Amino acid sequence: MALIETPTPHAAQPAEARTTRPAGRRKPRGWPSLAILFLGALVFLFPFYYMVVGSLQAKPDTSLRGAFPTGGLTLHNYAEINSRVDLGSSLVNSGIFTGGVILGTVVFGVLAGYALARLQFRGRGVLFAAMLLVQIVPFQLLIIPIYVMIVRTYGLADTYLGMILPFAINSTAVFVFRQFFLQLPEDLFSAARLDGAGEFRILWSVALPLVKPALLTAVLLTFIGPWNEFLWPFLVTKDASMQPLAVTLANYISNIAGRAANPFGAILAGAVVLAAPAVALFTVFQKHFTASDLGSGVKG
Repeated sequence: MALIETPTPHAAQPAEARTTRPAGRRKPRGWPSLAILFLGALVFLFPFYYMVVGSLQAKPDTSLRGAFPTGGLTLHNYAEINSRVDLGSSLVNSGIFTGGVILGTVVFGVLAGYALARLQFRGRGVLFAAMLLVQIVPFQLLIIPIYVMIVRTYGLADTYLGMILPFAINSTAVFVFRQFFLQLPEDLFSAARLDGAGEFRILWSVALPLVKPALLTAVLLTFIGPWNEFLWPFLVTKDASMQPLAVTLANYISNIAGRAANPFGAILAGAVVLAAPAVALFTVFQKHFTASDLGSGVKG
């Protein structure tokens, strides 16, 4: 009698035949997690939605029904605020002020961060600790001596340079660049020095291309500060043609908005104009915010 062998159900399978989840693929989220995330997104986005809708309403409506209008939307509030203040000039002033601060932050932050991360000199640790301590000192505590120095000593009132100088160096940016430079492999710098490259050449050709995420992070974190800054530009500029958008809108709200046909809509229109560039910048570049290419310069 011939015996027929049948495979047992518990027979071991080859390692190649086993099905495994591909590396890097995450388990799909369940509907409770998605519902919670969706609810959180609605809570976060609703103030922005209400701000835009309120700025387009011809008549103020602070009730819940006013958040979901069925008609009557107009750009009259934007036209009215633009007729009272020069929004174009204020936007240009804010752009110059913010651009100057970002430029100073990136240049000085890169140089100081590279020195603290890659150069060996006496007192480096003490200097880094002192830089960290600077972050706990509020700007308002130093605003009077800085005002005296900028306005009275250097005579930089009603100038872009006077607005930019106190914010040109950002200790947070120095810290961010230092941490990124510390993550770079030491072999890259050793090879560049063996080829005869100087420190500035190494910084420009080797280090900077690998820390683009740090550059973008510094720009994004720095942008929102000077763009919304009110106190210092308000103190250092008395000429309305030199004031940035935040100061112009604050003056409009306190002096003129109450006499507008729709004060509520005019204030929200100004808020939309002030917030729109920052929201657009973060929306465009948010996917690059956490990207990193630190390992791309080393093989193996």
